[in-house]
Amino acid sequence: MKNKTILLANRPVGMPDESHFNMVEEKIPSIKEDEVLIQTMYLSVDPYMRGRMSDAKSYAEPYKVGEPFIGGIVGKIVASNHPKFETGDYIEGRLNWSVYNVSNGKNIRKLNPEIAPVSTALHVLGMPGLTAYFGLLHIGQPKAGETVVISGASGAVGTIVGQIAKLKGCRVVGIAGSEEKCRFITEELGFDEGINYKATPDLLASLKNACPNGVDIYFDNVGGTVSDEVLKIINFQSRTIICGQISQYNLDKPEMGPRVMDKLLKTSSLMKGFIVSDFAEHNKEGLMYLSKWVKEGKITYRENIVEGFDNTVNAFLGLFRGENIGKQLVKVTDE
Repeated sequence: MKNKTILLANRPVGMPDESHFNMVEEKIPSIKEDEVLIQTMYLSVDPYMRGRMSDAKSYAEPYKVGEPFIGGIVGKIVASNHPKFETGDYIEGRLNWSVYNVSNGKNIRKLNPEIAPVSTALHVLGMPGLTAYFGLLHIGQPKAGETVVISGASGAVGTIVGQIAKLKGCRVVGIAGSEEKCRFITEELGFDEGINYKATPDLLASLKNACPNGVDIYFDNVGGTVSDEVLKIINFQSRTIICGQISQYNLDKPEMGPRVMDKLLKTSSLMKGFIVSDFAEHNKEGLMYLSKWVKEGKITYRENIVEGFDNTVNAFLGLFRGENIGKQLVKVTDE
């Protein structure tokens, strides 16, 4: 049997394609003392990884040309020389995009498959869920009756943000890129309104209609012209949470947008960017509440699963084509 690993072939300018990735085959690695061998079951593809393909300075270290992509992996331990892990344990960690990985145990955590399907450790009970929890609750601090607008609302983070906002008694308006996505967030997740930004002739008019009392909290996953329009109707002491800017990730050069400082000043508003690791000391709290809400059926989720390790690159590129609803995963092996 062979191991497969996906490497960064070269750095893209603009939208990446298959030529920027290289798949290699090699022997399955052996393990030493205090190490485990992990077989990948599910592999996460996430928009932030596009930034790591560039060598520009950012919050995450760039991938190195000729070296593996690193991302969220759920796997099963198939061999162990580590006192804290046994063969058959399920784990989650930041590991190479490989069918098999070796770990010394410091970058993985055990999963309990009786709490929820292990794949949820890559979305609602993992990094995307915690991103939604911390961004909305710690920064946005929603109050009952407030209006929350979410861009990228049908994605892994946006879907959780909206459901938590509803639990807090807010009016929730989601912005997404298709009628199917808007139906999903309203009919299945309970959002009050869904706006298809690709179909509406006047996004600002649609936002005003959906948000008659203005916008108290804007959870921004996309940036660009969508955010420009939302910021025109923010309320006094509103909070804008900058989580992602997916509309900008593949541009050759940054777009010139409106200057927003005057609007923030006149409305005494907050605009704050964050990454999930900013709140790492609160991870236990976040996972406790998210697990409780999932168990109680108060938060639901959708997985968009692509089968087969060889289809990982296509699944990743599909994020930027808007193909996924919910969390995009690659299923590598069965449980």
